[in-house]
Amino acid sequence: MPQDDRPETETPPNAGAAPDAAEDADLVAVTKERDEAREQALRARAEFINYQKRSKQQAESDRLYAIGDLGRDLLDVLDNLDRAAEALLASGQEGVASGLDLVHKQFLAVLAKYGVEPIEALGQPFDPNFHEALMRQPTADAPEGTVVAELGKGYKIHDRVLRPTKVAVSVKA
Repeated sequence: MPQDDRPETETPPNAGAAPDAAEDADLVAVTKERDEAREQALRARAEFINYQKRSKQQAESDRLYAIGDLGRDLLDVLDNLDRAAEALLASGQEGVASGLDLVHKQFLAVLAKYGVEPIEALGQPFDPNFHEALMRQPTADAPEGTVVAELGKGYKIHDRVLRPTKVAVSVKA
């Protein structure tokens, strides 16, 4: 069998002709499929990034407010320390009362270390987010809507209220 030294350059049957409608449809379908897959990949990536951000924020929130329930329970103990110191002062036992006051201050310092702080209310405008109004008090000394008396101490942990301050709010005399 003789071998032909000519290079084999066979042209397809439709070499010079325009692509037919079937090839156009296939190209459009493949392009559409590629674009949809790309869109899905971009959405999945964005959802994952958002998930990571939410998880990080939730973990930070959990860390900041982890002692919230414990802090709320300890506030009752703190109130009882206050009452005990007042009772000791009223009974004339100032030495024991001053010792109890030192314990009270140390207790507050430990709570502050974990972000628990008292809510300042006296002389401030009434804010239902931080204060619980128990009564109205007619007065000419303060503008209307001002806290004129603290009836129960309130506390917050960072920016969240653990227990609102129980207050008396001024009204026009």
